[in-house]
Amino acid sequence: MTVLNPVEIESKILGITNRISKGISVFTERYDKFMAADRDYDLSFARAYLGAEGSIEDKKKRAIVSTHDLRTARDVAEVEFKQADKLLRALELELRALQSIGASVRQQYSVAGRGE
Repeated sequence: MTVLNPVEIESKILGITNRISKGISVFTERYDKFMAADRDYDLSFARAYLGAEGSIEDKKKRAIVSTHDLRTARDVAEVEFKQADKLLRALELELRALQSIGASVRQQYSVAGRGE
């Protein structure tokens, strides 16, 4: 385990803060992509269902088959969105941990050399 000094901790905090800042735009982009893919899939499914012939179950199955590619695109966009969300949460946890370590190190420095 590496012992960090306050300057190193501040540098790491700044680096994570910058990554979080950049990650927010990635998160927003992926969320927008997911929502657009979700809307496209829903609309295409509804059109396919309404245009299909047969029983309710037949219409549903035909709509599923005819919108498979859109559903796949929607699912991929959802995975990308969730991955960006998880990464942001992990960075926030790492930031909190470093802030806690920083507080501890500052406390240690404040009592260093007092002969206690």
